[in-house]
Amino acid sequence: KQVYRRRNVVERCFNRLKQYRAIATRYDKTRESYQAAITIASLFLWLNPL
Repeated sequence: KQVYRRRNVVERCFNRLKQYRAIATRYDKTRESYQAAITIASLFLWLNPL
């Protein structure tokens, strides 16, 4: 039960990250720029929780 709860949190995090179009469609060509987009989106989610 505890593992499922943690898995649910991770899946919800990925779903919220994919709300950003650049991440969902992977506009960035390089690995570094894609990682930077994920980092920026994560910071936005962290600073502006629902």
